[in-house]
Amino acid sequence: MFCRRTFLAALSGLLLTLPLAACGSGDSPTQTSGDSAEAPLTVGAIPDQDAELLQRLYSKLADYLEAELGVPVEYRPVTDYTASVTAFRLGDLDLVWFGAVTGVQARIQVEGAQAIAQRDIDAGFHSIFIANADSGIPELTGIEDLEQLKGRSFTFGSESSTSGRLMPQYFLEQGGVTLEDFRGEPGFSGNHDAILQLVEAGTYEVGVLNEQVWLDRLAAGEVDESRVQQIWRTPEYFNYHWLINPSVEERYGEGFIEQVQAALLALDANDPEQAEILALFGAEQFIPTENSNYDAVEEIGREIGQIQ
Repeated sequence: MFCRRTFLAALSGLLLTLPLAACGSGDSPTQTSGDSAEAPLTVGAIPDQDAELLQRLYSKLADYLEAELGVPVEYRPVTDYTASVTAFRLGDLDLVWFGAVTGVQARIQVEGAQAIAQRDIDAGFHSIFIANADSGIPELTGIEDLEQLKGRSFTFGSESSTSGRLMPQYFLEQGGVTLEDFRGEPGFSGNHDAILQLVEAGTYEVGVLNEQVWLDRLAAGEVDESRVQQIWRTPEYFNYHWLINPSVEERYGEGFIEQVQAALLALDANDPEQAEILALFGAEQFIPTENSNYDAVEEIGREIGQIQ
């Protein structure tokens, strides 16, 4: 009897604790809230360069932002320029490195989206026209010389690229050259590295790419200067920038956009790890920017039909 009584007492005590444990596991708002807060800040970029280089760059940046912001940060690559805009509109990407055109396209589709930072080089950006050495095209001295490109085969980058399409097309038209003036249909090669390779190979006589990529490839010895040469540098314009989705403040709290901006602006070239990130971006630092800086690009985009 003694053993039976002891067993029943123990069983009774166990049964009394079960409802408490059940209540504890079923009523846990703090845990639920914590799971929500762990949703990553998703970072993306237009795929304007080699995919491996972009993976390296944005993985390092994601690690930096995660440490600075105290939230998980995840880089998500996209297939093309249009996909980056779509992902931003759908909320699949929270913070995106856009060119001026794609940034305007995305901002139009997401009310309250803010341009928050650009590189020091983006307030006065340039495109570079390059020519295959066998084309015989001399260096051009101004917009009026662009007429010498009539009758030549020509390639842009992505159709939505600011430096590889929109601004070059604008300057060509200023110089009296339309797309119909080229020999055959102009190409759209996808990214700046592809433009360089195609012109170097002679697939196209002339192409245009962003100045940063051109200078970086020259410095790395990746350009065969006996096969391809710079023939013209465009006037300056505003270009790349970080655009952030306003929905991040619903997830991480009021003031989070300012925290992200501050983290980007705080990247320091004197810190070896941060200097590597800045070097991969081709910049000395990030500086503040705002939506109105891209008004001229929006106007040109609407004239050309790239922005509706």
